[in-house]
Amino acid sequence: MGSIKNLIIELGNNASIAAKSLRGATTQAKNTALLNIADQINNNRDEILSANQYDLDNGKTKGLDSALIDRLMLDDQRLDGIIESLNQIANLPDPVGEITDLKYRPSGIQIGKMRVPLGVMGIIYESRPNVTIDATALCLKSGNGAILRGGSEAIHSNMALYQCVKQGLIDANLSEHSVQLISTTDREAVNELVQASDYVDAIIPRGGKGLVEAISNNAKVPVIKHLHGVCHTYIDKDADTEKAIKIAFNAKTRRYGVCNAMETLLVHASAASRVLPELIAEYTLKGVELRGCEQTCHFSKQIIAATDEDWDTEYLDAILSIRIVNSMSDAISHIDQHGSGHTESIVTENYTSGRRFITEVDSASVMINASTSFADGFEYGLGAEIGISTDKFHVRGPVGLEGLTSQKYIVLGDGHIRQ
Repeated sequence: MGSIKNLIIELGNNASIAAKSLRGATTQAKNTALLNIADQINNNRDEILSANQYDLDNGKTKGLDSALIDRLMLDDQRLDGIIESLNQIANLPDPVGEITDLKYRPSGIQIGKMRVPLGVMGIIYESRPNVTIDATALCLKSGNGAILRGGSEAIHSNMALYQCVKQGLIDANLSEHSVQLISTTDREAVNELVQASDYVDAIIPRGGKGLVEAISNNAKVPVIKHLHGVCHTYIDKDADTEKAIKIAFNAKTRRYGVCNAMETLLVHASAASRVLPELIAEYTLKGVELRGCEQTCHFSKQIIAATDEDWDTEYLDAILSIRIVNSMSDAISHIDQHGSGHTESIVTENYTSGRRFITEVDSASVMINASTSFADGFEYGLGAEIGISTDKFHVRGPVGLEGLTSQKYIVLGDGHIRQ
């Protein structure tokens, strides 16, 4: 245990020093590092995919479920996405040093706000190796030092990607300690990291509800978190049938093991006969297990009666709950009671209904006539995301560059003194 504590202290010291240097790093230097990392990944595809295959084989041997295997998997297409994300973040405006809200006061001084990095970020995540690069890119561009701790199931993939990060930093003449990966899979490293308040300014956990709750309960460092993604699509009485079927099918089946996947479909009673028969047929053909309320079960013998627990469950799998409601008020009440504050969507051609939905539903992302799958930092133009926060402080929704910064007041004077 002592050696783990000493490791975190060493990483924390290194990160603190690097973060002070990053605070003054030029945009060009940071962008060069990002592009270097992209080149390193492109040039080392075989090594990365080989390491990932090792993790996949281990995961299958250990009985990881299909959703976790999907999260863990890298291929050329996903590496292309990672590289594109790095390029996109390099092309985004640098938030650090941006001065806004300048105004003169009666005394003659000018008051404004300057955007600044948070400091050192501790990123704890499971399964997805791409988070190693997403976290690196966003922390680096926003001027933050980063200490990364990925899941044991992805250790070889993460290490292969981190070698690309390290070399990219060195080639850009930035401190290799700007981003550090904890190489041990000992869980004690997580406990030490979340209590390292002398070195770490914020923790972002990215994983299952159990991980996030455990970190939030043990942390001495502020935590930016989302607990889970129980996302809803509500098909309104005024929904276009074709749009409704297309959106509801995509929201569930695009990818099962992601937090923006729809877990519960709510359908207005007057729209049920228009949309459910075709949706049920499409979901069944895709292999999605359906669990429904009593009214929904009347549409097909293949639908299993939903339990109270189903409405609160983030399946991250080919399972969907369906509930027929009598009004939009009932739909919103269901979301209030069972939602996790992540993402909800309404399908409707009624402008007033759409406005009401986005006003009254209290989630990080609320949509009209769009799949919940769009709740993603890349799709929102953030380049990538470090996670999707369902907190209301300090940031909400996909956490991109601006979410990894804060603001400080600046005062501009010319010999002014206070009378």
